[in-house]
Amino acid sequence: MNLWNEATYQLLSHLHISSTVIAQSVRDPNILGQMQRAFTHFVQTGQAWAMLIGLVIGYMLRNLTSYG
Repeated sequence: MNLWNEATYQLLSHLHISSTVIAQSVRDPNILGQMQRAFTHFVQTGQAWAMLIGLVIGYMLRNLTSYG
């Protein structure tokens, strides 16, 4: 198996593969607006409350199970 790995490495080392992005398609360039909509959705769906409750319960469980 080691011979296979070496042969593959030698073959791939001769290929010049560039990871440059040539073209992009941007649908909505308004990044701040996207962040605001995502945060508003996060709050409106109740996920913010669920996160806060989870943090409180996790903190309490951590304190109950820690030693010292």
